[in-house]
Amino acid sequence: MIWAMRVVVGLIGLFFLVFGLRFVFTPADMAAAFLLAPDGIGGLSNIRGDLGGAFLAVAVFTALGLRPGGAHWLYAAATVNLTIAAARIVGFLVDGTTEAAVTAFMFELVFAALLVIAGRRLSRTPPPA
Repeated sequence: MIWAMRVVVGLIGLFFLVFGLRFVFTPADMAAAFLLAPDGIGGLSNIRGDLGGAFLAVAVFTALGLRPGGAHWLYAAATVNLTIAAARIVGFLVDGTTEAAVTAFMFELVFAALLVIAGRRLSRTPPPA
């Protein structure tokens, strides 16, 4: 079961790594895919920095969480996902919902739940000798 948790965390980390790198290196394409309209160089910089940085931070936290004794980092990754989901709830209340926004929200909740579960299970696993 521990290996399955590690695989799930690894896949979540890979997802965030790939998307983070895409935000950094192809911000215009990712902006379009995420229904954003960056305004010039400053807007592209914000896509790279804010979105790319957030996605890469989660990727780093998941990688650190896979290290022996590092399961606590998975809570950091989960916290980022839950914070994004909480902000999205504000959007739902103020702006309404779209299918894409609800789908993203569900992924954020599922990723956060999986990361918390993995953090709990992996923190009980003794580090290799």
